[in-house]
Amino acid sequence: MQPAIELLQDTFGYAEFRHNQLAIIDDLLSGKNALVLMPTGGGKSLCYQIPAILRFGTGVVVSPLIALMQDQVDALEQLGIKAAFLNSSMNHDEQRLVEQQLLNNDIELLYIAPERLLNESTLQLLSQANISLFAIDEAHCVSQWGHDFRPEYQKLSILSERFDTVPRIALTATADQRTRDEMVSLLGLEDSKVYIDSFDRKNIHYTIEEATNDRARLVNFIKANHAKDSGIVYCLSRKKVESVAEHLSDQGFKALPYHAGLSHQLRQHNQKRFLQESGVIIVATIAFGMGIDKPDVRFVAHLNLPKNIESYYQETGRAGRDGRPSNAWMNYGLQDVITLSQMMQQSSGNEDYKRITQHKLNAMLGLCELVTCRRQTLLKYFAEELAEPCGHCDNCLNPPETWDATVDAQKALSTVYRTGQSFGVDYLSKVLLGKIDDRIEKNQHDKVSTWGIGANLTSAEWRSIYRQLIAQNYLYTNVERFGALELTEKSRPLLKGLEVFFARKYIAPTKAASKNKINKKIRSSDEPLFEALKLLRKQLAEEQEIPPYMIFHDSTLEQMIADRPSTTKEFQFISGVGESKLKRYGGVFLSVINEHPRPGILNNQLSDTVNDTLELLLQELNADEIAEKRGLTKSSIYSHFAQAIAAGLLEYEQVLTISSEDIEEIIQTANFLDIGSDSSLKPLFEEFNGQYSYGELKCVINAI
Repeated sequence: MQPAIELLQDTFGYAEFRHNQLAIIDDLLSGKNALVLMPTGGGKSLCYQIPAILRFGTGVVVSPLIALMQDQVDALEQLGIKAAFLNSSMNHDEQRLVEQQLLNNDIELLYIAPERLLNESTLQLLSQANISLFAIDEAHCVSQWGHDFRPEYQKLSILSERFDTVPRIALTATADQRTRDEMVSLLGLEDSKVYIDSFDRKNIHYTIEEATNDRARLVNFIKANHAKDSGIVYCLSRKKVESVAEHLSDQGFKALPYHAGLSHQLRQHNQKRFLQESGVIIVATIAFGMGIDKPDVRFVAHLNLPKNIESYYQETGRAGRDGRPSNAWMNYGLQDVITLSQMMQQSSGNEDYKRITQHKLNAMLGLCELVTCRRQTLLKYFAEELAEPCGHCDNCLNPPETWDATVDAQKALSTVYRTGQSFGVDYLSKVLLGKIDDRIEKNQHDKVSTWGIGANLTSAEWRSIYRQLIAQNYLYTNVERFGALELTEKSRPLLKGLEVFFARKYIAPTKAASKNKINKKIRSSDEPLFEALKLLRKQLAEEQEIPPYMIFHDSTLEQMIADRPSTTKEFQFISGVGESKLKRYGGVFLSVINEHPRPGILNNQLSDTVNDTLELLLQELNADEIAEKRGLTKSSIYSHFAQAIAAGLLEYEQVLTISSEDIEEIIQTANFLDIGSDSSLKPLFEEFNGQYSYGELKCVINAI
């Protein structure tokens, strides 16, 4: 496998493979097939790119993402890899040129849409060429139960018939067991080894809120956590996309709409701005996002409930592809359930399809109404177990209160029954609260025994009870009767008092947004160099009309700052710098780095006693040793460290022995308690029961 490792290092600029990548590549190089389930940002593309280059011929990548093929080819060409695509956007001469290059073995990777591949003329063209492998990207599109079903994918088994000696690899970022089984059978991969990486996106923080003034909550969330970041906001309808994009623009954000009703030119323009500019927010329907490789999307927000957990996982997975901490935030309501159910019932699918899609929607609602760790439940849906709660989703950081709501659940169910199982939540809540309006009076529901027996709860609390009863399958939403609630068989034992019902306590939203600020990795003293490197990257990208991340990711720039290479030899060891990029960009980036010498640790703006501590730190003494040598308390030494961190002269990793997981927990808790560098640390100290000293906590807070 030495050639694969050399190609990884020399061309792609990475030191080593991750997880199952090497085993998958070995299978393909040996002529075997493979099915790969790997999370977004996990390195799926390397699994077929490297064997396609090492095997003789051209690797054919089947992808539904026509609009992104140019970007995919541009990214490979930046690495010095010969790539091309064939799709309907090309004129006849352009297509003929690519076809000739294919026949001449002048292309290492060819991207093609399934519709084009299935044309007999294309299949004949490929049969005349030397094909090294077939890679079927976004393979979950084969499943009629899946969230991105494409009928053409179900015909791709023809590849096993027409090209039986060519290895095939199918890849996806998300698939439940039913979808996995369909990929195997419909793509002819029965003899393939299945590789499944962990679905756990540890860098994504999940927050789900009940719907209340969703646009104001969205604005507050972005302002509190991502004022200058790129993000994606998903909405259910085109109309809502337009209005939310306009609202965000009015609030001073660079927000652009994206949906199928816009012209092709406008969609392309907005997508290009999102990819090439920083701080752009795309407001979109689910038509946007698949195949988007932008690594620095810091948040994904949903203003409506996704139709299933697979969609939620894939859409939220577009945040933080670079591995940096990112947010997945949702604001949803019961009306979303009714709207999505109506859409499903009105679809052309058969009864099996409608039943399964409704079941998947109920599972999504269940995830929203959880009182336990969201990450555990999310992973369990994909048959992966997380032994302990994650400690940094919203439910772990701020566990919801639960209460014995058996009696109130019985009141809610009885009201459904006594009003004829013909009304929605708002109407039923009014009956419980003893309100009178024309409909209630006309239907004489002010005479039923449950009228007015719910005055112990507010209207919002009754809506919460009903939503949880639906999520737990005690009630069914009949969309053919305009969202009327009906009792299920499961409700009988609860009505008879044979079951206990615990509910999540409704908490009225506050004006303040939930805070989960992303910890900066760049010290303030290094900001000038970071900005200079980003400016150079932007200028080079604009010259080539490509997104800046295709030149170097932020993580690569950060390593340049950390390592401060001064020669070409040193520069080639930066992660993400391969031979092609070293030749193209090494000189200009080194020039900028050398113009910004590393700042010294000692700073005259700090007091003499702090500098005395830092001098001992430079001699590799730890906090205990410095305290003993200086005759000071350990708390005083940590106070000095905290001042140096605030000045941008130290990183907390240099002076703390606390694990990264514990550091993250401190940061999350501090954000939740709204503690900043000028705040009292007592609430944070008490939250951890004195586990960490005030000095240690101050070091972490000053680094945020």
